[in-house]
Amino acid sequence: MKVAVLLSGSGVYDGTEIQEAVISLLALSQRGIEYQCTAPDVNQHHVINHTNGEEMEETRNVLVESARIARGEITAVIDLEVNDYDGLVIPGGFGTAKNHTKWAFMGPDGAMNTQVRRIIREFHQQGKPILGLCMGPTTLAKAFEGSDVKATMTVGSTEAPSPYEIEAISQGMESIGAIAEMKTLEEVSIDSTNKIVTAPCYMMEANIGQVHDNINMALDEFEKLL
Repeated sequence: MKVAVLLSGSGVYDGTEIQEAVISLLALSQRGIEYQCTAPDVNQHHVINHTNGEEMEETRNVLVESARIARGEITAVIDLEVNDYDGLVIPGGFGTAKNHTKWAFMGPDGAMNTQVRRIIREFHQQGKPILGLCMGPTTLAKAFEGSDVKATMTVGSTEAPSPYEIEAISQGMESIGAIAEMKTLEEVSIDSTNKIVTAPCYMMEANIGQVHDNINMALDEFEKLL
């Protein structure tokens, strides 16, 4: 088995959530599942100083920054052949809502990278499972917008503490055709029909141990669908 792991840069505020990505890669390896990291070869929306949250006056490339997580073993999304893989994993981080889509700025009305949309739709059309973590489900919702795919997914729950507006994000997903359900850190969402597994991870108030457990719970279900 070999899966593609879609990254969006390096760093929670302007790229991939690094802890979610590394935990996912480790968990895949421990299950004997090979992986190939991939990312769009485009400039980031912006660059954030992770010590203070302020925007920096510089430009960085999503593929180049994602290569930091992948230890250089990465391919551009435009070159990814979906036929070569058995599934897709999308870690979270603001990058997926800034560099894959513009959800962070315009919600469900934001644009989406066409190559990211292409591979997501191809994985689904070929009946291959998809795992979306944290904000990853918003990217999936955008990818399926305008299609006949009505995927059930989660970005978290209003029944537990969260630093984000779970209800508003969920409503945004539903406005473009997804079905949002509430799940806590102790749960994952499983859409057996569409072979999509999603988990809230750092969308909820969490420590790295809780995120580790949530990702492994999701990967257990993802593995069953492979």
